[in-house]
Parts: sequence; structure tokens; C-alpha cells
Amino acid sequence: MSSNTELQWKGYAVHDTKLWDEFKVTDFKPKGMEDKDVDIKIEYCGICGSDIHTITGGWGDIILPLIPGHEITGHVVRVGPKVTEFKVGDRVGVGAQVGSCYDCQRCKSGAENYCLKPIHSYNSVYPDGTVSQGGYATAIRLNELFVFPIPDALSLEQASPMLCAGITAYSPLRTNGAGPGKSVGVIGIGGIGHYGLQFAKAMKCDRVVAFSHSENKKADALALGATDFVNTGAKNWVEEWTDTLDIILCTVDVSHHIPLSDIFATLKVHGRCIMLALPDDALPPIQAFSMIASGVLLGGSHIGSKAEIVEMLDLAVREGVKSYIELLPMKEVGKAVQGMKAGKVRYRYVLKVDI
Repeated sequence: MSSNTELQWKGYAVHDTKLWDEFKVTDFKPKGMEDKDVDIKIEYCGICGSDIHTITGGWGDIILPLIPGHEITGHVVRVGPKVTEFKVGDRVGVGAQVGSCYDCQRCKSGAENYCLKPIHSYNSVYPDGTVSQGGYATAIRLNELFVFPIPDALSLEQASPMLCAGITAYSPLRTNGAGPGKSVGVIGIGGIGHYGLQFAKAMKCDRVVAFSHSENKKADALALGATDFVNTGAKNWVEEWTDTLDIILCTVDVSHHIPLSDIFATLKVHGRCIMLALPDDALPPIQAFSMIASGVLLGGSHIGSKAEIVEMLDLAVREGVKSYIELLPMKEVGKAVQGMKAGKVRYRYVLKVDI
């Protein structure tokens, strides 16, 4: 089934990692249409820190030319004959993953985001040899498993950043038992962190503590739902917050900000520090005693499953979780990635398709 809309397949592509902020409108070939595939006309796409790591070559070589972007929203314009969840005209979104093996234990148990054979929204290769291209574009084609319905009460531009930054914060809160009776810390008040504070509040955590290296974002953090604010640039903050938190979401590169031993000190017995940032460099060395002394656990989390994303969007509507965005025409993508890399945005750029 399809609409009368004839899709154009083009987007803003990087052609050289040394010229990572220079984009050219470039035609591309989508993967072949399969029975459970959905074609989406893209209207908005958020800019994620992952985009910057990728286009600068920080995570290694990339397939050029490359169209980044994986916080995508738009409307369905075509569905394959075996698609059951969507119809033409539906408001939908796409996150950081567009495919998996579909057959492994992880996929079959609803943990498709941890499939060992993932296809990412860009810079991956489909089985037919096509390179996946992202959301700084006019359209995307993918399996319906990785397409998410957007609630009517949520605008597309508000929903876009939730599909990566939002779920990156929500999933570990859910998985690690955030809720009444729990105290949660969020280190770094940026794209992911601003959702971490809001979702922890929405999940009725007793205490929501924002950690930042200066006072600059204190007012924002409190407005976003923090009950407390900690300036990690101040003296004696570790002593003041020792043994207070059940869960910490770490959204920053700890090698450049806070020693892991200081983070572990703030956790209660068997507290959990969940790493969400993916810096170019390795984590700093860890003294085992800093973990053993309180039996703390260091873990990680990777985006979220479809079920979690649908649940997150519903919670966002019910509890009034908002995306703090700066909306720009997609032609200003170069300016936006510069601002993202420099940490200037509060708290997510969203691009509106203009080609």
C-alpha cells in the first residue's frame, strides 16, 4: 500500500571527516523494499552527540558520503504487504537502530536493541549491500519493528530528541528500579541529562540530584525536576553526598570531569552507576577498592527496546516531560553541529527538513 507521494531520496551528507561541518545535499539509494518495511517522509530530525563522534571520525572510519541523524519523525507514506502496525498517514518516529537479525534470543525476548548484529540508522550496511543513511534527509525506509507511533498529544519536533536522548535516559531508570523510595543522581545536564531529571521526577523518585561542574545550569536543573543541585567544581561535595544515592546516570565523559571513585562514593550499598556517554577515549583506570567498599555496580545502557520507547512516549505525555529544543532549518546543519560540539545548545537541536 502506498500514497500518491513520490519520495525523493536525498539528504545533507558529510563527504570528508576533516570537513565534518560541511554538508552537501546528496542523492542516495534506499535499501530494497521488503514485506515488513515502512517508508517515512521525514519532517524533523534531532542532532545527537553520536552524530558528532561519527562525522568527526572519533569512533573510527565511516562510509562516505554519509547522512547522519537518528532522532527522526515524520509520516508514513508507504507500507509493505506484511506490515501490521502502521498505515499511510500515521505519525511515527525512528531512533538509532533500523534493523537487527530478528532471530536471536535477544531479539525474540524484546531486547532487540542489544542484538549482536544491529543495523544502525546510518553508517551500517544492510544485507543487500546498501549503506544506511540517517535522518538529515527527506525519507527513510526500515522494518516496522524499529518504527514507533508518536502520540497525538506530542508534536513531532518534541518527540524527535526523545527517540535517542530520551530513551537513553529512560531505559536505565526503568531497568534499575527508579521510582518511589529511590534517590537518583544525574551527572551532566545536557541532551540526555535534561531528560534524566524529568523522567526521574515523572517516575516519582524521592530525590533527584543534578550534578554539574559549575552553577551555570542550576536554575535549569531545578526547573527540570531536580530536588537538589551539586556543583562538582566546589570543595567537599563528595563528603557532603557520600552514601546518598541508589542510581546514578552518568551522561558525561568522566575522564574529563569527575573521577569514578568520587561517583562511587555517593552511592549507597549496592548502588548502581550507569554509563550513558560514549566518549572517543577509554574510561580512566578504576581502583577496585572504590567499588568493593560499598558493593557498588558499574554498568551501561544502550538506547532502548520498542516496548520501552512506546512506554516512554506515553509517560512523557502523561507527566508533561518536555524536550528543550532549538529548532533550525536543516540547511543550517553545519552551524548546528558546530554548536553541538561546542556544547552551546540547551538542550537539543532539532532540524526541520527543507529539501
